Amino acid sequence: MSHQNSGTPDFAAVTDAWTTMTQSFFQSATAANRAAVSAMMPTTDDQSSSASASPSSGRSGDETVPASIPSVDHSDLDWEFDRSVDDRDEITVGDAVTFEKTLTDEDVRAFATISGDTNRLHLDDEFAARTRFGERIVHGTLVSGLISAALARLPGLTIYLSQDLEFSGPVGIGDRVSARVEIVEALGNDQYRLETVIRDEDDDATVIDGEAVVLIDEMPDES
Repeated sequence: MSHQNSGTPDFAAVTDAWTTMTQSFFQSATAANRAAVSAMMPTTDDQSSSASASPSSGRSGDETVPASIPSVDHSDLDWEFDRSVDDRDEITVGDAVTFEKTLTDEDVRAFATISGDTNRLHLDDEFAARTRFGERIVHGTLVSGLISAALARLPGLTIYLSQDLEFSGPVGIGDRVSARVEIVEALGNDQYRLETVIRDEDDDATVIDGEAVVLIDEMPDES
């Protein structure tokens, strides 16, 4: 999706304005927070736990399939993920997970209802056309939630402890977005610091940079 519409400021100007307006820090201290955000953004699996799923030719709507890894409940055919490690005991610095999905109008409207953030910038085309962005954009928190989806696909049970974010650009409705999390430091006691990056694949641009700290527990016994 192009953001260079006629009468709209160029992307660099929009990015500068966006950075000034939206730099922020937020923390989530429980697995429940992680799960709540992750549930609002569909996630992906492949046929094996370490290979990317093949996306469907179009939107899969509400079509879901059983997850191929035990840390998530289900997948949507439009979601993709890849990870470099499958065993919690083998996690080390440099291991990474990438999660990718399209952020649709349905996602945005569902998130507005669930979160209560009914800012017209995200919901009203005519209103958004008169703003600096020239079109509706996805909620920043919805975009950043893809980090949670990637973290959920690390081996083991991932519990969010903190997240530091800097927003550097908007995401348009219908854009394909990827989240990559990479372990950069083992902190001890099953805690890790990760680099977290979100890219708008349609615009080939990084839109969020940050760092997270997580605790990775063993999966509970299901017997």
